Amino acid sequence: MRIELLSGLTVALALVPEAVAFAFVAGVHPLVGLYAAFIVGLITALIGGRPGMISGATGALAVVMVALVAQHGVEYLFATVVLMGILQLIAGVMHWGKFIRLVPHPVMLGFVNGLAIVIFLAQLSQFKVPGTIENTGHGMGGGQWLPMDQMAIMLALVALTMAIIWVMPRITKVIPAPLMGIGVVAGLVIAFGLDVPRVGDMASIEGGLPPFHIPSVPLTWETFEIILPYAVILAAIGLIESLLTLNLVGDITGKRGGASQECIAQGVANTVTGFFGGMGGCAMIGQSMINVKSGGRTRVAGIAAALFLLAFILVGSPIIEQIPLAALVGVMFMVVIGTFAWNSLRILRRVPRADAFVIILVTATTVAYDLAIAVVVGVIVSALVYSWQNATRIHAIERESQTETGAKVYEIQGPLFFGSTDGFVELFQVESDPDTVIVDFAASRVADQSALQAIEAVAGRYEAAGKTIKLRHLTRDCHQLLTKAGHLMVDSDDDPDYGIAVDYSVRTGILEGGH
Repeated sequence: MRIELLSGLTVALALVPEAVAFAFVAGVHPLVGLYAAFIVGLITALIGGRPGMISGATGALAVVMVALVAQHGVEYLFATVVLMGILQLIAGVMHWGKFIRLVPHPVMLGFVNGLAIVIFLAQLSQFKVPGTIENTGHGMGGGQWLPMDQMAIMLALVALTMAIIWVMPRITKVIPAPLMGIGVVAGLVIAFGLDVPRVGDMASIEGGLPPFHIPSVPLTWETFEIILPYAVILAAIGLIESLLTLNLVGDITGKRGGASQECIAQGVANTVTGFFGGMGGCAMIGQSMINVKSGGRTRVAGIAAALFLLAFILVGSPIIEQIPLAALVGVMFMVVIGTFAWNSLRILRRVPRADAFVIILVTATTVAYDLAIAVVVGVIVSALVYSWQNATRIHAIERESQTETGAKVYEIQGPLFFGSTDGFVELFQVESDPDTVIVDFAASRVADQSALQAIEAVAGRYEAAGKTIKLRHLTRDCHQLLTKAGHLMVDSDDDPDYGIAVDYSVRTGILEGGH
């Protein structure tokens, strides 16, 4: 319990500048980001799919919100967040979270690498003079760098924080290393009065309890048309980032499952947040890594982080605003080092070139655009590569039939689907084949409508040549596809020797079904 509470305190301290910074990116008041971090963090900690995960306001969502806030105002943002939550609830109830399984491992590697780089770039804004930074979502926007003397002290304090985090676990694990780093560096800065940026230089975090507030927007179809596109994008980004973080935390903690529950938790959290003046949120990989590596493994840590954050807002702001940003940057830099999949650099030359390309592509797209686009692009490219590789597997072994004199047998090898239909059609030598041809699918599978069309095309060619074609060893799901397609007439008879024998007539051709 002690470790869980201390992990929660560490996460809460790291959440403050992140929430404030993302509120600035979205163009809203800092308390809007802090309230979102508290409410989303608390609800997902209570009912989320993976204990140990931390959720709150994120940059991936903030960069989408900025256009909505600029054009229509913050009230439309609150309405959008409510709709976003409802869409995520629907995804959870429909169990759409299971589709995260379709994300290949190279995409996951690209995701964590890209996110590590984004977290690193986001910290660069802390090395700039407050009030001169552009809202780009990354730290590479405009703005003036700190004067050399402040920069030198800032860098030294960052290095000291990182050193403490690295050394502490080797000395004692009584206190989480990131919390010790923040405490020691904050003590030095306050004791010696060092002139470096502090949390209070970003904005005041003082406030009251989140007030219940129904978004002040017209309940019209026009309003729905405005907020729906943003809600869909935000819901998709939030779920993708949350489910990928869920998998990443699961790899560390050795736990699986919970995708649908996490979707429901995110939906409930965002729906509630929209009615309490929050900007919405999703899982935060950086804070989740801080929590897990500080020893947080249960729901207690996430709940504690949210409650500590609320305490900072209500009564602790004078103290929290004195914490130097250098300490928090040092913590996040250690998160970057721990998050980046360094082994991916070693295996780039060992894995297939297509996988190496996907890793690099997803990493670059995450940094240049956003996580949702990067994951979708990575999955599409991986799917195309997989389809092409399977399309080239289609071939046939030709032999004489042992059961029908003079008949020729084509033993089809490899899957028959939209990508392999051209190769399948080209396997047959209609002009030179005998009057009876048998196509054996024992080592193949008919997968889709394109495959049915290819079979019909081949049958048509043999029909035009006045020859007979017989298809054998189609699986039960192939029978169903062929039946549903409506191109083929089906007759089923029981066969005592082979179970069910199914005969399909293709114009003048015959399909002979097996088991």
